Amino acid sequence: MDHGAAAIEETEMAGLSSQEATLRLRAEGPNELPAAKKRNLGRQSWDVIREPMLLLLLGAGVINFLLSEPLDGGILMFFVVVVIVISIYQENKTENALTALREMSSPRALVVRDGRRLRIAGHNVVRGDVLLLAEGDRVPADAVLLRGANMSVDESALTGESVPVRKSAATNGAATASMGRPGGDATPWLFSGTLVVKGHGVALTKHTGIETELGHIGTALSMIETVQTPLQQKIHRLVWIIAGLSLFAASVVVVAFGVTRGHWLEGFLAGIGTAMATLPEELPVVLTVFLALGAWRMSQKNVLARRSPVIETLGSATAICVDKTGTLTMNSMTIRDLILENSTFKLDGSALPEAYHELAEYAVLSSPIDPFDPMDRAFRGLSDHQLIGTAHRHEDWALVREYPLAEDLLALSHVWKSSALDHYVIAAKGAPEAIANLCDMDSAQLSRLMKQVEEATSGGERVLAVAKASFSQNDLLPSTPFGFKFEYLGLAGLHDPVRAGVADAVAECNRAGVRVIMVTGDYPGTALAIAREIGLTSGTDCLTGNELEQMSEDDLALRVQTVNVFARMVPQQKLQLVQALKRNGEVVAMTGDGVNDAPALRAADIGIAMGARGTDVAREAAALVITDDDFSSIVGGIRQGRGIYDNLRKAMSYILAVHISIFAMSLIPVFVGSWPLVLLPVQIAFLQLIIDPSLSFVFESEPIDPGIMDQKPRGFNEPLFSRRALTISGVQGLVVLAAVLAVYLWTVLGGRPHEIVRSMTFTTLMVGNLSLIVVNRSQRLPIWQLFRVRRNRNLKWILAGAIVVLSALINVPILRQAFGFGPMSLWEWAITLIAGLISVAWFEAYKYRRLH
Repeated sequence: MDHGAAAIEETEMAGLSSQEATLRLRAEGPNELPAAKKRNLGRQSWDVIREPMLLLLLGAGVINFLLSEPLDGGILMFFVVVVIVISIYQENKTENALTALREMSSPRALVVRDGRRLRIAGHNVVRGDVLLLAEGDRVPADAVLLRGANMSVDESALTGESVPVRKSAATNGAATASMGRPGGDATPWLFSGTLVVKGHGVALTKHTGIETELGHIGTALSMIETVQTPLQQKIHRLVWIIAGLSLFAASVVVVAFGVTRGHWLEGFLAGIGTAMATLPEELPVVLTVFLALGAWRMSQKNVLARRSPVIETLGSATAICVDKTGTLTMNSMTIRDLILENSTFKLDGSALPEAYHELAEYAVLSSPIDPFDPMDRAFRGLSDHQLIGTAHRHEDWALVREYPLAEDLLALSHVWKSSALDHYVIAAKGAPEAIANLCDMDSAQLSRLMKQVEEATSGGERVLAVAKASFSQNDLLPSTPFGFKFEYLGLAGLHDPVRAGVADAVAECNRAGVRVIMVTGDYPGTALAIAREIGLTSGTDCLTGNELEQMSEDDLALRVQTVNVFARMVPQQKLQLVQALKRNGEVVAMTGDGVNDAPALRAADIGIAMGARGTDVAREAAALVITDDDFSSIVGGIRQGRGIYDNLRKAMSYILAVHISIFAMSLIPVFVGSWPLVLLPVQIAFLQLIIDPSLSFVFESEPIDPGIMDQKPRGFNEPLFSRRALTISGVQGLVVLAAVLAVYLWTVLGGRPHEIVRSMTFTTLMVGNLSLIVVNRSQRLPIWQLFRVRRNRNLKWILAGAIVVLSALINVPILRQAFGFGPMSLWEWAITLIAGLISVAWFEAYKYRRLH
């Protein structure tokens, strides 16, 4: 044997050791292209300072210095620093969450290390790694194909040519030679970023990172797209509209102040305060933080949101089309029955009768030598337990050729050679219709076969047929399995148990108004048996792929309104199903894991790829990736998405309510010359330091409402604020304003000093603000139930911090002077506290009445 070939064979068997892989990763760097340079602290600070609110604060600080008020100016500059720190912290937290998501959604690679298969992140592949590639995989690095079966690769990312190119295994010399160029048929070279569209193979990594062909070109592939959602675009437009209105209001305040009081510079300061009170700059920040951190929280529950708009869409989902195998079931197959033409044997641990040995023998011969698929592993296990010591095991036979599954023939055939035989032995297994086609069965034989299949599938079994053939070693092997004369042997019934928790998840979807639709390649009997087990349907209505294809668009749209089980489906028919459901106005989530599932995933409103068994193509086409392939995680993702959107709506409602009172109290005193101003920039800046953390720390971390899945799906085009939500926010803001204004007028008309007026009014506004945070945690549950059943650990810190700081502002002389406040008596404290609490008490009464 050639020493180079021997070395390659040894490498292929064992791969690199973990220690060697770690050393190479450390020495040569990760298998990735240089990322965009991260912004430094100075750049981050400059981007924050350019925000309108910060510019207004800086302007107010400068004017205070011009008015010889260095203490007020210094405090405002301190607030600028604090806001910059909070903004950078939020940005880094958001970026860290996005980085974690990119890490999880990056291409994966199946490698051999220490003689074991290991799935790793693509950036951890190193030179010398043995790659196991299959249809639908992204090639993670430049490599040479050591052996492969029917392998074709799409190299259009490098060559621009859309036609896939065929790959052939390297000869001994080519395996150790330098990499060739992309393009050209029958080459052994595989390139990073290209896509395996057919077949499978084993390859040896030659180059990684910037040393790959992709690295030389300098193309960066981004797996997570940072895009503005439609909601973000609407909010940004709204902010700019309000910014224009705030500029107009500020101009009115400047003129009114100058005319009524004669102090134009101070008028500019009051105008800046009005602009600050009007501008809801928190809106875009809240959206960014909630969507990014919400996606990160979902990833901790095995749900990876690759595109942030999907979080908006999740709450509107009305139908989930879900694969049965591996999602509703465990994808852990055991062989339950072996079925001959006139008898059936149930595998219950007893010895397998001799009559069934040939069926088991050829079922094993038609399976891969080192199986990965659960069904193939089940057949290998059958051989290990039932055929040991018999003449039906063939460890010394050599696999000559494999005829893989094809779209027009759902059967796999293996050609074997033995030194003891003068002919090839061919074993085939696959869908019963395909094996019947290979065996050239007549109508009577086919009818008997399908009757056996129906009986087996009615108990929830998945059924495969097995056949055998022989072929002379002197003749050239045919190009397709139809060149062999097959003999039918029998059926194997496999059982795949339902995952724990699936029935509960289906029931939860029913309560939430979300249809669960099972899509499977299995027979109707198997599909309906599983459907009954999980509580999906109590009827016997099922539509097959062939029946679906024969229907008109209108007939199909009508039929899918009532059918929840679709059997014998192929990926192309999934697309028709999605289109029919969408035609009925459904918001559709569709699961998929294969290359051919990509069109259906893209057509669905929510494409869901399987992370464990899904191909890279499916993952790239999907908006969600379920990392554990469990249906319960999909339902959990819908629950999380609804919760994130619900918390976002609460935060937005709070923003609108609190800005009404702040804006009005910065504006009303301006028009009466003898009335003191309550909210100057320094006070408004302090309020912002309460509002921003409340949004980021309280509402974002608010536990999901336990009743969120008892509500019907939100309308797909429903705005963030319904008429009812806008009305409630408006009334909340106006009632708080009424309470604050009442305290203000009571103190002004009572002849109290301006500093006391300002203290009592500001304290009432603060109490009302903090009360709004508490009551808006739920628009359903009263406060006493909220604190008992839904604890928010961040809330107590925000409330405690605000109360301590407010007390310090009123009671510490130097701070009191800086903010223009005066000391308050216990009676005055009690009045402000009562007024602030009363301003939100009506909402608690409203919630109690709705609850009962």
